[in-house]
Amino acid sequence: MLRRSILLGALAAPAILRPAFAQSGEIGTAARPLRVGVTSGVHAQVLEKVRDAVAPKGLVLKITEFGDFIQPNAALQSGDIDINVYQHLPFLEAQKAQRGYDFVAVGKTVLTVMAVFSKKVKALKDLPNGARIAIPNDPTNGGRALLLFAQAGVIKLTPGVDYRATVADIVENPKRLRVVELEAATISRALDDVDAAAITGNYAVPAGLNPIKDGLIAETADSVYTCLVVVRAKDKDAPWAKALAAGYADPSVKEFVDAKFGGSVIVGA
Repeated sequence: MLRRSILLGALAAPAILRPAFAQSGEIGTAARPLRVGVTSGVHAQVLEKVRDAVAPKGLVLKITEFGDFIQPNAALQSGDIDINVYQHLPFLEAQKAQRGYDFVAVGKTVLTVMAVFSKKVKALKDLPNGARIAIPNDPTNGGRALLLFAQAGVIKLTPGVDYRATVADIVENPKRLRVVELEAATISRALDDVDAAAITGNYAVPAGLNPIKDGLIAETADSVYTCLVVVRAKDKDAPWAKALAAGYADPSVKEFVDAKFGGSVIVGA
């Protein structure tokens, strides 16, 4: 697992803003930086831009990057970090149900668009009989991928099913597609070995894939999978939590995301 800590932010906060953070035991100042957990890749890159946006307002960040989806919540629960900025609502709800976390969302970050990619066909309707399709093996993103394949019309799912769909919910599969469940971070590297694969933007973009330009089908801005700023429930009203969440709405962050990711990442969708 990749874990990299970086002290980022202004060395000194403007005096006019320090009292707000001082009320929370100096969290967010140079003396006690706000410890933010994030997954490597797109979310980390956006967070660094948010860091630049909030620094003039006196908020100092210490960023810790993680290489999987589980550890940022474990670190938040244990108190190793104060806040994290990588997970969407379905994943958060699943983690709370499975692990008993008392976490709440205090704002939105970005949507990393999931799309279906292929090096073998130019349209999903052209998938051959028995084709192998890869989806993430974590419950929420796996269901998210199945919904995309269903939207494309190559499978049908149990009526009314949502992001919690599993392969058991496939009720029609006329091409007898074979579903391969892989760790989300590895799917882009397996694209040569399958006929099509559903990949989230945070892993597609580093692999040189643009969900909007290269995807055969992609999510739209109204997706439930927009990621969140998450804290322990006791910190939901903390000034530093509100300040970090507000940083994602800074115009400079949107400008950076639009220019850097070409529509494959959307701010605060």
